[in-house]
Order: sequence, then structure tokens, then C-alpha cells
Amino acid sequence: MATTEFKAKSLAEMKDKYIGKIGETERDLYEYELNMELLGRMIKTARQERNLTQEELGNLVGVQKSQISKLEKSTNSATIDTILKVFKALKADIHFNVTLEKQFIQLI
Repeated sequence: MATTEFKAKSLAEMKDKYIGKIGETERDLYEYELNMELLGRMIKTARQERNLTQEELGNLVGVQKSQISKLEKSTNSATIDTILKVFKALKADIHFNVTLEKQFIQLI
């Protein structure tokens, strides 16, 4: 009886094969959308933990309820300024990690 061997592939290898390699337009768009979705989930979770409605958070930030809804659904590419205001209103710490030419920079 013949057996079939399967080679395990990493997530990165699968993305390279089916979405595109890092730096290619399709892959960059995929990664961006994934990050926006995660950011939206973080905003929604933090808002709910603080027992705030979207309207209440919008009032704290100075934007409409619809803007908060769009952020949470990741349907809007908000400015960094708006995102920072949202997390500040939620009393959440934000940490950015940036790598420039193999130098790690952390902004707190």
C-alpha cells in the first residue's frame, strides 16, 4: 500500500505561495488589511471592557459614532492621530515597534 508524505509548511511559506511574497502589492495589501482588522478588534474590546457605547467613545474622541463603528469594523483607514485619540480616550497604552535597517526602535 502506498503512503503519501506531507511536508509541513510554515504560515509564511503559505502566504508567499498563495498571496505573494513580502513587498509585492497583493501581500502588502493583505498584511495591511489584517493589521486593520486586528486594530479594530482591539478598539472594540477595549471599549466594551470600559462599558462605553460607540457614541460615548466618539464623544470622548471628538468624532461621530459612525467613525468608531468604521474603525471597529476596519472599513475605514483612519489617521494615526484618530487612532491615538481613541486609545487615549480608552486609557490604553500604545506601543509601536519599528525596525529600520535592522535597528529595532520601540515607541511607547
